[in-house]
Amino acid sequence: MLQILAALLYGSSGVMKVFMFDKISHDVPSFGALPRGAWTTLGIVELVCTVGLIVPAAFHWQPQLTIVAAAMLAVESLVFVGVHVKYRETTSIIMSGVLGLVMAFIAYGRLVPTPFV
Repeated sequence: MLQILAALLYGSSGVMKVFMFDKISHDVPSFGALPRGAWTTLGIVELVCTVGLIVPAAFHWQPQLTIVAAAMLAVESLVFVGVHVKYRETTSIIMSGVLGLVMAFIAYGRLVPTPFV
């Protein structure tokens, strides 16, 4: 369930970066940190990783793709934390940090086998 919620958040973020950038960039100062093409690329990465979070689990196919997708999103979140710190966007710092931790948790949980108790 956590994985699905995170995928929805990252999916909506990717859609905004790819398809709605001009609309939302005026309201978010940190969007000035990178050129538009970089934000579009990051949005595409988020959309691909969103698919990587959902499809392998849904079809029980290539589960390592979920690990890769979650790890990539965790690293991306760290980068975003740095960008938001530079622009002093407290809410975005917290959101990116929490989502990064969730992605790291998902990657770790999928990578490390569960011990039998």
